[in-house]
Amino acid sequence: MQAGVDGIVAESGRIDVLVNNAGYGSYGAIEDVPLDEARAQFEVNIFGAARLIQLVLPHMRAQRSGTIVNISSMGGKIHTPLGGWYHGTKFALEGLSDCLRMELKPFGVDVVVVEPGAIRTEWGGIAADNLRKTSGDTAYARQADAMAESLGSESTARRSSPPSVIADTVTKAVTARRPRTRYAVGFGARPLSFLRRALPDRAYDALVARAMGTPTGARR
Repeated sequence: MQAGVDGIVAESGRIDVLVNNAGYGSYGAIEDVPLDEARAQFEVNIFGAARLIQLVLPHMRAQRSGTIVNISSMGGKIHTPLGGWYHGTKFALEGLSDCLRMELKPFGVDVVVVEPGAIRTEWGGIAADNLRKTSGDTAYARQADAMAESLGSESTARRSSPPSVIADTVTKAVTARRPRTRYAVGFGARPLSFLRRALPDRAYDALVARAMGTPTGARR
């Protein structure tokens, strides 16, 4: 990371934009996911981004300009069963970004959060594979089967937005004179975030369970 930032500054004399895009979905019941894997999820989705931010900020502060774009997720605003560790990283990224935005305002550095909905990438398949591997043969198997089917289904892929939607949004954010603090884009991002704000917790839980096909009653 240090070598990469140093190389950019040596070549161009400055660094204007950081886009933190790395991330994956480590799905599985919170009870089932080994803590080493939970830590790895936070290392990729949170601490990697935080370290890059630390490395670019001395340069951005010195030039009194720059934009940091953190790719979060609608998963930083909503929750789904068996995604606790993933959602935990995205909720953390949202909070980190808000604090950072206030800290950096006096230095002329912008912080933008992009909250993608369903995007047509390998993310869903990877999350589904992790879920089956982790909870497919445990007490949570019924939920895991339903969630994995939803995450990796052809119908989900067809409804998903192309990655260009996110690329275009990042371009818009880093070229705007006064960018918005958040951009919710891609399939489902805005309506699901709205429903999470509008519905009581248990009503939202029931809605998600119905949409994902996960069981809600106790198994007898």
